[in-house]
Amino acid sequence: MSQRAQFAKMNGLGNEIIVADMRGRAERVSPAAAIALNADPATRFDQIMAIHDPRTRGTENYVEILNSDGSMAQACGNGMRCVVQALSAETGRSAFTFETVAGILTAEEHADGLISVDMGKPRFGWQEIPLSEEFHDTRMIELQVGPIDAPILHSPSVASMGNPHAVFWVDEDVWSYDLERLGPMLEYHPLFPERANITIANTVSGTELAIRTWERGAGLTRACGSAACAAAVCAARTRRTGRKVTVNVPGGPLGIEWLANDHVMMTGPAEWEFSGTFDPATGAWQRDNESAA
Repeated sequence: MSQRAQFAKMNGLGNEIIVADMRGRAERVSPAAAIALNADPATRFDQIMAIHDPRTRGTENYVEILNSDGSMAQACGNGMRCVVQALSAETGRSAFTFETVAGILTAEEHADGLISVDMGKPRFGWQEIPLSEEFHDTRMIELQVGPIDAPILHSPSVASMGNPHAVFWVDEDVWSYDLERLGPMLEYHPLFPERANITIANTVSGTELAIRTWERGAGLTRACGSAACAAAVCAARTRRTGRKVTVNVPGGPLGIEWLANDHVMMTGPAEWEFSGTFDPATGAWQRDNESAA
């Protein structure tokens, strides 16, 4: 059995996160451990944020991200906020630079407790997202669900925020769509060779969006930070909004700004729930000061 590692169960606007401290260890959190942790109602999560020793000079840590099905994720904005809050509480620092599969990002905890994460530059080229077919204009692509003459969803905007996103624009309440049924169908659509995060978005005003997201590898989620960023930049590209918006996810509001340097800044809260230890190989765990689960 592996030596147990510390973890914190946290959430970002209801996006359930496990922050795993893998510093000083050569091993990684296994897919089997992720699946086992997600099977327990107490540790059910959307993403595991595994904090490793830095690999690149100038960064504090390398952060590996796992989905609840054990697959790897490239980006998780809500999870990064949880990482920042955990490390800030440990170190007393407020600003950090991390490396992820998607690249280098910076983050900062503010005096009011909100946390801003630089999510990097969005990518819009069909090969960068990626798509399996060529589309010159990814502000709106040919994809629909339902009858040709009366589709349920159609013509999404697509983008990469380090992970692929499809944003379907609707005029109705985003809760009026059966995303639990439509999400997996679209996540695995042949157009998305690496699968995709599927978002239904409504333009509330020129400065506000409402969205719901089916998260690739995790399913329905109360919040997906990268999806909020993707919706915001796609809204700006299609002239639905300006470049600074509030994105209302089921868990609450996120502030998203597409900066002049092309980076996307996301600001929102993080919340600590409890801490414990776990086996990175099997997922066996126990809450601090309690017997093993």
